Amino acid sequence: MALPIPRFSYDDLRARANSLLQTHNPAGHIPIPIEEIVEFGFGINIIPIPGLLTVHEVDAFTAKDLRSIMVDLSTVESRSPNRYRFSLAHELGHVVLHADVYAQIEFLSIREWKQVVMSLPEKDREWLEWQAYSFAGLILVPREPLMERLADAVRIASEQGFDVVENHEPAKDYVCTWLGRQFEVSSQVVEKRLDKDGLWPPHI
Repeated sequence: MALPIPRFSYDDLRARANSLLQTHNPAGHIPIPIEEIVEFGFGINIIPIPGLLTVHEVDAFTAKDLRSIMVDLSTVESRSPNRYRFSLAHELGHVVLHADVYAQIEFLSIREWKQVVMSLPEKDREWLEWQAYSFAGLILVPREPLMERLADAVRIASEQGFDVVENHEPAKDYVCTWLGRQFEVSSQVVEKRLDKDGLWPPHI
């Protein structure tokens, strides 16, 4: 199946993410209230589904009408909110970026949805997922708050004996973990944001 998949650049995604946050998080709350943005800002129902991950091997997926996001129940109930929050942001990325794509495909169940996705050319699938993944990171870890908290993270890392100048990779692990707790995302998400924005190694 061939579909006109948009080719958004990272800067395009950043601009869209910033616009979304200006509208739906104008006070700049951190961590980003992604659940409230999805439910109340966009009017999207969040529906926990038992066994979504174990049976269908997906954390979440978005309904054809873009009005519901199904999330694996164990992900919702996890003691760590990181995976749940990122799943919501990822699916919101599809809603914001790929409404035209959803309008052109037909599916009634998750099985049919997976069949549609797997029928796409590999490059198209990669574009769809890369865009949603990157958009999620940009929503949950905005540049300005990241830069503000990075200075604190570097200072604390130095106090703990991590040399961010001479031995910056171990320091980076510590910093990403610390920042991940501030933004309620995984350290991997923080690391990608630091790399994409050229914020590591820090200039001190």
